[in-house]
Amino acid sequence: MQMLYNSENFAVVEFEVPTSAPEFDAEPGSLTRGGYEIVDKFKRKEIYIEGALAESFKQGVEALIEASPTVEDIDAYIERFSSLMLQPVVLH
Repeated sequence: MQMLYNSENFAVVEFEVPTSAPEFDAEPGSLTRGGYEIVDKFKRKEIYIEGALAESFKQGVEALIEASPTVEDIDAYIERFSSLMLQPVVLH
């Protein structure tokens, strides 16, 4: 578990589950198991994404980082996922 981003509006935590068998490893650097927890601090909602959606999120963040984004730019990108957040934050 690693905190990747924490602003006034959002927090993003990456969860990695190591694979024990080398035959299940994908390309280096790809998210094979695990995912991202995204928390909207104002709406007090969260989502856990994994698989193809997590890979898409990761690629979008990497593309955004190449452009030297501001906090507002990053928050705007994460805001795209807020409509998927249905789980209320009970304790964080």
